[in-house]
Amino acid sequence: MSRGQLASLRAAVAGNVLEWFDWTLYAVFSTYIAAHFFNDDNPSSALLSTLAVFAVGFLARPVGGLVFGRIADRRGRKFVLIVTISLMSLASLGIAVAPGYERLGVWASVILVVLRLLQGLAHGGESGVAYTYVSEIAPPARRGLWSSSVFFAVTMGVMFATALGAIFNVALGDQAMDDWGWRLAFVVGAVLGLGVLWLRRTAEETSEFAQADEEEEVSPSLAFKSGLLVIMLACGHNCAYYVWATFAASFAISARGMDAQSAFVASLLAQAVALVMLPVWGHLSDKVGRRPMIIAMGVAAILFYYPLSLLISDAPWTLFVAQAAGMTIWAMGAAMYPAFSSELFPTKIRATSVAFATSVSVALFGGTAPYLMTWFSQNDVEWVFFVWVGVLSSMAIIGGVLVRETKGVDLGAVRSPFRRDLTKDRESS
Repeated sequence: MSRGQLASLRAAVAGNVLEWFDWTLYAVFSTYIAAHFFNDDNPSSALLSTLAVFAVGFLARPVGGLVFGRIADRRGRKFVLIVTISLMSLASLGIAVAPGYERLGVWASVILVVLRLLQGLAHGGESGVAYTYVSEIAPPARRGLWSSSVFFAVTMGVMFATALGAIFNVALGDQAMDDWGWRLAFVVGAVLGLGVLWLRRTAEETSEFAQADEEEEVSPSLAFKSGLLVIMLACGHNCAYYVWATFAASFAISARGMDAQSAFVASLLAQAVALVMLPVWGHLSDKVGRRPMIIAMGVAAILFYYPLSLLISDAPWTLFVAQAAGMTIWAMGAAMYPAFSSELFPTKIRATSVAFATSVSVALFGGTAPYLMTWFSQNDVEWVFFVWVGVLSSMAIIGGVLVRETKGVDLGAVRSPFRRDLTKDRESS
C-alpha cells in the first residue's frame, strides 16, 4: 500500500463527503425550501412539490452516470471526479442565492428544478465513478473494506448536513432559519468545494485504467444483462437509504409530531451507529464473500423494516433505535457495494456501467422513496410502502443467487458476473 494510494483514497473520500453533504442539504432543509420556492398557501402541497423536485434531481442521475462514466472510461477517473465536484458546488451556490416564489413566482420553482437537475448530473457521475476509482486503487484482498470508505463518506456527508440542520436550528432560531439560515447552509457546501478540488488535483489515476486493453471486445448483451444485475442487487438498499438516512428525521417530525431539534439529534446518533458498522461489514465481505452478505441484507430488510417503522413515535429514542437498526441492515449491502459492482464489469466499460446502472437504480427506487413514503403516510396506508420496500429487497436475494462470488477477483480479468457462465468456463477448461 503506497502513500499515493492513501492520498488518492483521502481525496476520493473527501469529495464523497462533500457531494453527499450538498445533496442531503436539500432533504434536511426541505420544509424551508418548500416555503420559499413554492406557493405556501397549502403547506402540504408545497412540501410534496419540494419532494417531487427531490425526485426530479434523480432523473438526471442516469444521464450524469452515462455521460461522466463514458468520459471516465475514455479520459480517466480523476478528471471526472474534479469536474463533478465543481458542478455540484456551483449548483449549491445557485440554490443559496436563487430568488424565491414571492419575487419571481413560478420561475423561482423553475430555477430550483434546473439547479437540482445540475446536482443530479454531477451526483450521477460522481457516485459511480467514485465507486470505480476506490475499487481500482484498493488492494484486492481488502477491496471490500476500502469500498466501505465510500459509504462511510456518504454517511459522514449526511451526518454533517443533519448536524448543520440541528446547529442552525438552535443557534439561529425559527425566524432566522426561515428567512436566510437555510441559504447559509448551501453557501457552506459551495465553499468547502474549493478544498476538495485542491485534494483531487493531487490524486493519482488508477493503474487499472492506465493498463486497460483498448482492443478488448465487450458484448453489448452481456453489458446490458450485467447492468440489470447491478440494479437488482442495489434497488433494495438504495430505497432503504433514502428512507432511513435522509428522510427518517423529516418523517418523524411531519408524520409523528416529533420535536425538530430532538429528531435531528436522534438521527445524527443513529447515523453514527451505521458509520461504525460500515467498515465491519466491508471487512466481513472480504472474508465470507459478497454473495452471502447481499442475500443476508435482503432477508433482514424484509423481516425488520416495517416493524421498525411502526416503532417511531413522537419520542426521540424511538427514532434513534429504528433508524440505527434500519441503517445497520442497509450498511450490510452498502459497505461492499462499490467493490461488488466494480467487480462485475471489464475495465473498458466499468465506470460507464457502474455509474449508469447505479444511477438508474437510485433514480427509480431511491429518489422516489421519500415522496412515496409521504404520500402513503398521508393517506393512512403506510404499510403499502413497506411492502414495496420488501419487494425491492427480495431482488437483492435473487441477484445474490444469480451472481458469481467476486471477492478478491483480478479487476483486469473480469469477464462475466453470472454463476452459470462460471460453470461453463470450468466445463470448457
